[in-house]
Amino acid sequence: MADLVYPPIIGAALTLFRALDLKIDIIGAENVPRTGGAVLVSNHVSYLDFIFAGWGALKAGKRKTRFMAKDDVFRHRISGPLMRGMKHIAVDRFDGQPAYEAAVQALKSGEVVGVFPEATISRSFVLKKFKTGAARMAADAGVPLLPVAVWGTQRLWTKGRPKTLTRRHTPITIIIGEPIVLTPDDKPVMVTRRLRAAMTELLDRAQTTYPDAPSGPEDTWWLPAHLGGSAPTLEVAEAEDEKETAEKAARRAARLA
Repeated sequence: MADLVYPPIIGAALTLFRALDLKIDIIGAENVPRTGGAVLVSNHVSYLDFIFAGWGALKAGKRKTRFMAKDDVFRHRISGPLMRGMKHIAVDRFDGQPAYEAAVQALKSGEVVGVFPEATISRSFVLKKFKTGAARMAADAGVPLLPVAVWGTQRLWTKGRPKTLTRRHTPITIIIGEPIVLTPDDKPVMVTRRLRAAMTELLDRAQTTYPDAPSGPEDTWWLPAHLGGSAPTLEVAEAEDEKETAEKAARRAARLA
């Protein structure tokens, strides 16, 4: 099924990239394992990150990535069949164990599984706290972690901003770091710290070498505060996330009442 669905989706994405004349720069292609399982771990600044992080692995190493995504996407009448056809992995936020087991099995069978350890989009455009799931999966499956940083995707579609999917000539940077190989003695918490440190370096590099700048004072929203942008600080962004989570929980409780 994946072989029937994945190629047309890739072709459609490539056609869109060309039509919009996106300036995609993939750095670190040599770090993508050519064979065997790997946990691809990406930062999360846009709703489109799975496309570009996956494109980096595909373009660099001809590896298809099976991303873990919330099950809402799989229930959608259009995206659902496509997600299942590409063998992405549905995650129930109230019971993630089945998805975890499916991911480990996919890794053991030689697949690349994509994970966003921040769980949700970072409104501040800097790394949030990481969950340890990626490190635990890599350890259980006996595969490396592959850190990836994407940048520029937030200018097309991110949380709290209108979609600009027709925006042309946007630079997109994808940096693939060196694989992190685990040993039997490694603890998930410590591995997660190493992973976050490696991805911080990759993201800093992507941000500071990005070949574009805001067009004016009203266009600084896509830059993090520490680089002079008007994006919220990590602390303010986390407060907004907590408020949103509480509101969603209240709405869910009201529906179930």
